[in-house]
This record gives sequence, C-alpha cells and structure tokens, in this order.
Amino acid sequence: MVRKSREKLKSLVLEQMTSRNTSLRNELLAGITVALALIPESVAFAFVAGVSPILSLQTAVMIGLVAAILTGRPGMISSSTAAIAVVFAALIAVHGLEYLFATVVLMGIIQIGIGVLKLGRFARIIPYSVMLGFLNGLSIVIFLAQWPQFKVDKVSVVNGVETVQKVWLPPFDFTIMLLVVLLTMAIIYFVPKVTKAVPASLVAIIIMTIIAVILDRSGYHLRNVQDFAGMELKAGLPKFHIPQVSINLDTLKIITPFAVTGALVGLTEAVLTLRVIDEMTDTRGNTNKECVAQGVANFINGFFGGMGGDAMIGQSIINIKSGGRTRISGIVAALALLIFIMFGSSLINVIPLAGLIGVMFMVVVGTFKWESLKYGGKVPLKDIVVIIVVSLATVLTDLATAVILGIVISTLIFAWEKGKAIYANIEYEESIETKIYKINGSLFFGSVLNFKDLFEYNKDPKTIIIDFKYAKVVDHSAIEAINSVTEKYQSLGKEVALIRLSRDCRALFKKAETITSVNIDESFMNDSPYPYV
Repeated sequence: MVRKSREKLKSLVLEQMTSRNTSLRNELLAGITVALALIPESVAFAFVAGVSPILSLQTAVMIGLVAAILTGRPGMISSSTAAIAVVFAALIAVHGLEYLFATVVLMGIIQIGIGVLKLGRFARIIPYSVMLGFLNGLSIVIFLAQWPQFKVDKVSVVNGVETVQKVWLPPFDFTIMLLVVLLTMAIIYFVPKVTKAVPASLVAIIIMTIIAVILDRSGYHLRNVQDFAGMELKAGLPKFHIPQVSINLDTLKIITPFAVTGALVGLTEAVLTLRVIDEMTDTRGNTNKECVAQGVANFINGFFGGMGGDAMIGQSIINIKSGGRTRISGIVAALALLIFIMFGSSLINVIPLAGLIGVMFMVVVGTFKWESLKYGGKVPLKDIVVIIVVSLATVLTDLATAVILGIVISTLIFAWEKGKAIYANIEYEESIETKIYKINGSLFFGSVLNFKDLFEYNKDPKTIIIDFKYAKVVDHSAIEAINSVTEKYQSLGKEVALIRLSRDCRALFKKAETITSVNIDESFMNDSPYPYV
C-alpha cells in the first residue's frame, strides 16, 4: 500500500515537472517568435514617425520589457506602434527628437495617473462601433503615411534661392518599387498557408533583402533603410538621456496636447488588446494595472530616447497562439530583440524600403475591419454613422479626438433613444377624484421634457398620484423635472403625492430636500397595493 502511494506521488511529481518544462519551453519559443515578428514592423513604424529605425527597435525593447514585467494582462505584448507613430509624427517633424522624448515622459505620467485613479474601468464604456471606426481610421492613416516613401527630394534654384521639394519617383523606379511592395504583400499572404513556424513578415523581409542585394550588385539600387536614415545605423544599448528641452510653460504648451493624445490612444489600444486576449484565454486582465504598466514603460522609455508605444494586437495574438501565457514570453521577446539589434543591426541597413511598405500595407489590411463595409441594413443606422464619423475624424484630426467624439455621439444617440422611451399609464379613482400616473421608463436629463409633457395640468382633478414603481429616477435633472411638475400642480391648487419610489430614488430626494417641495408618501413601499383602488 505504501509502495503504491510512493509510486503515485512520484508519477504526479514527474507529470507536474514535465508540464512545467513544457510550459516554460512554450513561453521561450513564443517570446522568440514574437521578437522575430517585431523586427520588420518596428522598423516600418519608424518611417511613419520619421525617426531612425534603431530608435524604434530600442523603443520596442524598453516598452516590451517594462510593460511585460508590470503588466496587468500576462501574455500581452507591447512595443512601438503605428498608432503612437502617427500621433507623434507632426511633433517630430516640427520640433525634433528632444521634444519627442519629453512628450513621451509626460505621456507616461498621464497614463500612470489614469491607472492610479482607477479610471481605466471607464474604457469599458467605449462602444464597439467606436472601436470599429478607430481601427478603420487608423488603417487609413497608416496607408496614407506610406506614400511619401515613393517621393524623393528635388533641389531647384529659383531666383538664386535653393529650395527642396518632394517629387514622385521617376516612372520606372516607381514601378519597380510598387512591384516589390506587391511581391512583399503576396509573400506575407501565402507563407502562412505553407507554414506558421516562422513569421510571414520576417520571411518577406528576408527574401526582399536578398533580392535588393542581388539587384544592387547588378547595378540597380533599391532605396533602403540606410538611404532613409541618411547614414549607416549602428547597434547599441539604449542609453539614459534627459530630454534637452527648457522646462517652462511654452514647452508644456507644445508637448501637452501630443502627450494627452498619445496617452489616450495608447491606452485605447491597450484596452482593446486586453479584451481580445481575455476572450482568447477565457481569463480577465486588470485594466487599471495595465494602465500603470503602460505609463511606467513610456515614462522610462522617454528617458532612454524612445518614441513611445503601447500594446500590439497582432503580436499579442501571435504570442498567445504560440503558447505564451505569462510574463516570461514578453520578457523573452524584449531580450531576444535586444540581442538582435546588438549583433544584427548591419542587416537592417540593407532592408529595402519597399519591403517595409509592403509589411505596413499588410498591417493595414489586417487592421481594417472589412466586415463593417457589409453592415448596411444589418445593424442600426446610428452605429454605421458612428463608425463613419470616427473613421473620418481619425484621418482628419487624431485618434484620441476621434474616439472621444465617437463616445460623445454614441452617448447623445443613446440619451435621445432612451429619452423617448418614457410613458405613463393612466388610472382614475372617481370616488375620491384622484388621477394616477403610472410612470414607465428612466427619468434622466434626456427624458425630462417628454416626462413633463405626460401631464394635463389644467384638466386633472384635485388629487394627483404619481406612481414610480416601474420608473427609475437617475439624476438631478430628473429631480428638478419632478419638482417642476409638483410646483405647477400646486400653483393650480392641486395636491400631488409621489409613491412607490425605489430606495435609490428616495435617497436622491432626501439629499435634495432643501431645494425641492415634493410630497413623498413613504407609507407605500415599492410592492404595496394602492389605497385608492
């Protein structure tokens, strides 16, 4: 008996050790896979922002490492992203990198504050239609951001003044570059049908780089990363760097709008990614903790010369599908990426721009919610309007403004629809000349006008009963509306009694008793019968 127990215990221990080793192996392999997938996209995001590809890769390392350690959603991957690159592109173009670093620091502080104040839970109110508009608009912005790479500087002299203009590539060069873009996209599309062991975007970049080297030796030079950077990119660890900007109100006026926008955009993407991973793993992440993690990662990143970042939906999905479930895979991804840029940066220099543009176009294809184009007649018109408005606002303004606008529009539409859904069932008690209004629906700022229109002040008898058993009094506007109705009847010499209010409703009136003149008959609880019927 003892021997059998020992053998069973030994079997359980071996099974647990095997399971633990398998999980660890999965985490390591998932992390390495994610690191390989991050390389081409991180480099491509640099072109969106207008910064050095090495800077974007170093950002991916710092953001990925810190966020993975502190994350509220184990298994989620953070890095430099297209959304943040789009937000900061204008800042970089006008004010330069030092202002970018200061902005990223402030962005991190804002995100930490949102997490500490537990405001992350409000991200749950973002409607799905706003999310669709956000993703569609982001896709369009990324798509449009690629076309400047098809242009070159043209120096011209007018009246003795030298000017530089951006012009399209010559027809032959434009055609070759476009063909390379299309070939890159085709490779990314077909590789997963053959094997998913290696990231498709990485395979495409390797093949395109080989082609670019062959063409270069044949005498035709494809524009590459080194051409974009203006110099050969050198490897190196991220170094501590205090942003060289003046600390005054003028600086804050410049960086604050970008920092706020970047913080909101980053957390929006992080929350969206968190939701996706929650559904895939049937678990629940901590939104507020993730806000703090993103904030600390960006804060530290700003002091190491980074461009800022957030969670990445695509890479997070790759990580989960590869077996990554804990912080280990995210940490491994960041460290593996660091090793690559330390010892393989020379390879980055020869990557053709057209290949990276192809990668970004596939990001556009994967991000855009194509099913939303088929929603006509299948979903409410108001949701379609929100999707279109948010998409356009994303392109014409910025991502954060678009999301806020979408939430405001959705809220107003909801208030309008809910406000119309209030009505009253009328009953009479002729023996005592009493009219009973049984209110149905929610009484709040959006429905107060319809509520007031329910009453026939001059025609009603001397005694009015307003029954709230099937109604919900929500806010101060509702209290003011009820008080206004009561005062109108009182001015006509009529009596009004409110009955069967919920406990919450009575509490609202209790707080506002000094500014109201209503008569609440508390002898009739929510399920008490009428004394008049």
